[in-house]
Amino acid sequence: MIVRNAFVYTADQVFEKREIYIREGKFTERAEREEGEEVLDAEGCFAIPGLLDIHFHGAMGYDICDASWEAYERIAEYEAANGITAICPATMTLPVPELENVLKLGAEFSKSGQRGADLVGFNMEGPFISHARKGAQNEKYIIPCSSEAVDRFLRASEGLLRIIGLAPDENPDFESFIRENRGKLILSLAHTDAGYEEARRAFLAGASHVVHLYNAMRGLHHRDPGLVGAAADSPGVNAELICDGIHVHPAAVRAAFRLLGKERILLISDSLRTAGMPDGEYPFTGQAVVKKGSRCTLKESGNLAGSVSNLMDCLRCAVLQMGIPLEDAVACASIQPARAIHVEDRYGSIEDGKRGNLVLLRRDGKLSLEKVIKDGEVLG
Repeated sequence: MIVRNAFVYTADQVFEKREIYIREGKFTERAEREEGEEVLDAEGCFAIPGLLDIHFHGAMGYDICDASWEAYERIAEYEAANGITAICPATMTLPVPELENVLKLGAEFSKSGQRGADLVGFNMEGPFISHARKGAQNEKYIIPCSSEAVDRFLRASEGLLRIIGLAPDENPDFESFIRENRGKLILSLAHTDAGYEEARRAFLAGASHVVHLYNAMRGLHHRDPGLVGAAADSPGVNAELICDGIHVHPAAVRAAFRLLGKERILLISDSLRTAGMPDGEYPFTGQAVVKKGSRCTLKESGNLAGSVSNLMDCLRCAVLQMGIPLEDAVACASIQPARAIHVEDRYGSIEDGKRGNLVLLRRDGKLSLEKVIKDGEVLG
C-alpha cells in the first residue's frame, strides 16, 4: 500500500507532507510502486500512528474482566475501529484466582491472530491499592502487596503483564516489595493516599509510573504536594492522564504538561464497558454504574467511575478543548505509551519495520476519523 498527499506525523514528532509505504503489513522506506498495489489518496488528512491505550477496561457492553473470548473480540474490534490499534487493558480489583483467569485468557487471545487491536500487555490497577482512595474499585478484594501474587499474575499472563499498581500508604514494607519486583515489571502508584515523602521513597526504590494522575490520590497542595508533586520531582516517572473532559479540568491537564513535561505524560481513556453504549445502568465488578451522557458514576454512591470515551475521543478533547498541541497529544497517545511498556520496536510511530498501523484524521477542525489502516489493510 502507498498512502499519498497526507500530512504525516514523523518520528521527529512533526507533520510533513510525504508518502507512506507499507509492505507485508509493515512500514518501509521509499519503494517503487508494485503492479496492482493499492494507492490511497489522503489529501486533506493527517496521518498518525495507530494509538495505544495502556489503561482502559472495556467498551461496547463488555469488560476485560468478564474473562470471555467474546469480550476480548468485541473490545479489540471496537478499539481498532476507533484508531486504537494496540491495547494494554487494565484489570479491576478482584480475587486473585479471577484475575489469573482474565490474564490467562488474554494471553491466549494475544496469540490467536484475531481481528482488531493487538493485545500487547496488561495493566493491573489492583489489588494492592488503598481503601482510602479506592475510587470505583471494590474494596472487599483489596489485599496487601504480595510478591507471590505478582509471580502468579506473570505466569498467568505469560509475560504480558506490563504494569502493576500499589498503594504505599496501605503497605508498610512497600520499598522492599518494589525492590524485589522492579526487575520483573513496571511498578506504579495507584489509588493511593500516599503523601509526598512516601511517594518519593517509592520512586527512589524503583516505582516509575503513576496511574491516572490527579484521580484517586491527594490533590496538589502548596504545603502537601502529595503524589502529584512527587511525580513532578522524579524525572524517570511517567504519569497517565485522562483527558475526557470529565476526570481532570483542562487547566489541570495543562499544568500537568508543564509540571512533568510532555515526554512523561501518557494519555489514557480509562473507559468502562459503557464506552460506545447508550445511557443506562451497567454491571461493574459486583457493583453497578450509571452512564448518563459523558459521565459514568457508581449507582450506589454517585462517585465518578471510569470514562465513557475511547482514547481517540480523549486525544481530540486534549487538542480541541484543552489546548494541547496536536503534535504533543499524538506522541502521548502513541510512541510514549509504547516506550513506557517496552513495545516501541513494533508500535507507536511510522517508521521502517514497525507494524503498518495508521490513522487518517481529516483536517476539518474536528479531527474526524477518515480511515484506520491495520497491518497495511483498511478496516471497515
